[in-house]
Amino acid sequence: MTFLRRRVWDPLVALLKQGTSPEKLSLSIALGAVLGIFPILGATTFLCFCAGVLLRLNHAALQLVNYLVYPLQIPLILLFVRLGERLVGAPPTSFSPLALAGEFREAPSAFLMKFGWTGLRGILAWTVVAPVAGIVIYFGTLPALRRAAKLLRPEC
Repeated sequence: MTFLRRRVWDPLVALLKQGTSPEKLSLSIALGAVLGIFPILGATTFLCFCAGVLLRLNHAALQLVNYLVYPLQIPLILLFVRLGERLVGAPPTSFSPLALAGEFREAPSAFLMKFGWTGLRGILAWTVVAPVAGIVIYFGTLPALRRAAKLLRPEC
């Protein structure tokens, strides 16, 4: 618990102390989480950066949550690919993350040709799941952040 408090809660409280609204911070957390599980490796930091710029969100919170959910990204890639295959009625692709990473390192263009459709199916499934997850995370974190903000800025 001390790790989570020191590395997650305390930085979020510091952002509230600096004047970030609970709504913006909650949105940053929600988007950092859903963009952090995007099923294409290496894209999440860029997606979080773009979301931060376009929506004027807190980049530190976006990236903090992005990095916290990283351990979920790899297992969820398989889940998103399988869900995407079901959504479009495609047969299951043979899927070994280590083999895929090796093939990508050896010949990126051949890998993209071979697994491009698989990636797109994963993105399709993520596109279906992400809005629901984002809404749940936003409204799940908002009350705690509002309470924390109220405690930090007591009204006279």
